[in-house]
Amino acid sequence: MTQAVVVGAGIVGAACAYYLSAAGIDVTVVDRGQIGAGTTSRGEGNILVSDKGPGPELELMRLSRTLWLDLAGDVGAAAIELERKGGLVVATSPAALGPLHEFAAAQAAAGVRTVEISRPTDFEPHVDPGLPGGVLYPEDMQVQPVLAAAHLLASARQRGARVMQRTAVHGVRTDSGGAVTGIDTSSGPLRADVIVNAAGTWGGEVGEAMGAGIPVLPRKGYVLVTEPLPTVVRRKVYSADYVANVSSSDAGLETSCVVEGTRGGTVLIGASRQRVGYDTTIDAEVVSTLARQAVTLFPMLKAVNLMRVYCGFRPYCPDHLPVIGPDRRVPGVYHACGHEGAGVGLAPATGYAVTRQILGQPVGAPMSSFSPDRFVGGAAA
Repeated sequence: MTQAVVVGAGIVGAACAYYLSAAGIDVTVVDRGQIGAGTTSRGEGNILVSDKGPGPELELMRLSRTLWLDLAGDVGAAAIELERKGGLVVATSPAALGPLHEFAAAQAAAGVRTVEISRPTDFEPHVDPGLPGGVLYPEDMQVQPVLAAAHLLASARQRGARVMQRTAVHGVRTDSGGAVTGIDTSSGPLRADVIVNAAGTWGGEVGEAMGAGIPVLPRKGYVLVTEPLPTVVRRKVYSADYVANVSSSDAGLETSCVVEGTRGGTVLIGASRQRVGYDTTIDAEVVSTLARQAVTLFPMLKAVNLMRVYCGFRPYCPDHLPVIGPDRRVPGVYHACGHEGAGVGLAPATGYAVTRQILGQPVGAPMSSFSPDRFVGGAAA
């Protein structure tokens, strides 16, 4: 039986373990911390088609959305708080409406369901009535990522998988031909025919330790959490400039307005992006900026108290695409990281794709754009 070690017990590593174990592969998951304690615990749980233009990432997300629905049927939608709530992207000025409609038309041509709307208040009663219009995305969803990771790993464990927490990776063991035979960890060596690097923001460091370095870097982001409220935000609502900020490579601070409710009644507010290493300092000015932007979309939030603020790190790649697939420098090493803010949404497709690649089977979605080969010996690294 093939033996696989998955490095990382976040949502992507959990999805990899789920699909690998379902395929009859012997799986051990190792994480230097606890299940879902990294980036998985710092995000909003977005499963979005609305922020991706036509191309390979959108195709992978469409596959992943289907897989999320399948997973919900297996582990239970309520258990992972999967909500098919939809998303609403709004123009904050008349000038922004044309580009938003053009972007949506291109997505619709690629198979995404889009609905142009002229009155956002018809769909979100508490949104600013002065907004000139927007686009509704019925396929956007949300999940509770830590719960999802825990349930996926529980399913994998039922099929015989093991999870080793507080276990760091030190290096890889190879045979005379350079192929993987095992992995060295702080808990001792583990035998492995395959190693899956699903270490998220730390995927670059883990890859380097295995002789398969990839350019994954941290990109800091904040989430503001309000006190619990009655249902005031029904969908994920964000301003059209959010898409441009997602694809920007600027190292400086960028903010755009994102607001969404949770099942518990709190409202989550983002989004910011900033490359400052692993600095976890809370900057009051960033918090104030995000709060002001949220009030421009939902004026009623001005009278609402913030309950807490937290930050985390998105695993950022220079070309804004994840790294998924085999690394030819060390046969047996596969990468499944670098998803930036789309890790939760793309987790099932990533786990499914890596499993199919290990088995030598077709994925059903184009994968060449995500290959680590694009960084090997090239300028992108």
